[in-house]
Amino acid sequence: MTERVPALDFRNRASAAFAAALREAYARYGFVVITDHGIDAALIERFLAIYRAFFVLPESVKRRYHVPGGGGARGYTPFGIETAKGSEHHDLKEFWHVGRELAEGHRFRAMMAPNLWVEEIPGFRATSLAMFEAFDAIGRDLLRAIARTLALPPDFFDATVDEGNSVLRVIHYPPLDATPTGSVRAGAHEDINVITLLLGAEEPGLQIRTRAGEWLPINPEPGSLVCNVGDMLQRLTNHRLRSTSHRVINPASDRAAYSRYSMPFFLHFNPDFEIRTLPGCIDAEHPDLYPEPISSHEFLQQRLREIRLI
Repeated sequence: MTERVPALDFRNRASAAFAAALREAYARYGFVVITDHGIDAALIERFLAIYRAFFVLPESVKRRYHVPGGGGARGYTPFGIETAKGSEHHDLKEFWHVGRELAEGHRFRAMMAPNLWVEEIPGFRATSLAMFEAFDAIGRDLLRAIARTLALPPDFFDATVDEGNSVLRVIHYPPLDATPTGSVRAGAHEDINVITLLLGAEEPGLQIRTRAGEWLPINPEPGSLVCNVGDMLQRLTNHRLRSTSHRVINPASDRAAYSRYSMPFFLHFNPDFEIRTLPGCIDAEHPDLYPEPISSHEFLQQRLREIRLI
């Protein structure tokens, strides 16, 4: 029987059985597939349509929405910039970032840049924010289930992410030509954040590294979410929940002429949240791997430097 990352029905997220299955999946794979997540299919289609329209705009137009020196925090990041940690080759992708909307004078304004909105595409702002809010709500619900897997109160994470520096990324992997390259669509990496929720993984290419060191494809049913543990949560839980290396490989020849789109939502802690190992994740057999705490903002900045975004 082919090994597969487990799929869980999100409608059962408040049950003890869901929490137990989630704990097992994250302990073994660091990934899980979520079905029946509730994001409106029509919203997903509208959202994807506006970004398909954006990525076919002339390069000169797209670059008007690139912020040099901004670390790719908001707006457009051109093709050939992001590079997986430790890699010599850039990823074969371009992408757009939408973040949390903050009021003027907000305490996190200096740490969270304002959003950019594409003037050429009607409905760009409203549709992007609707999708951000849908992802954000699901992420908070999933964290309540994760809290139960750690014997924490279900609302433990609520106040740690309510103003988090979360980012909705829309990735365009352009068609590939036959020229040999050392690059792949996304080099092997772990995610920086707390958890990632991903739409668009049904197109082949996403793989995770198993404990045996083998690459396992993830090919969920259309419309499903793929949800994985990020490095911040791994650190907080002293590796009880593990952040797994994953990549997006180049397509087979019959798919190379087609674009690939994916929509990951990187859920982050509030910038001032102190990532300090949970006491319940430390014992004689599992000493604290991170005795020095770090703020989530400082952790993020360190990692962005490593992947050449700042």
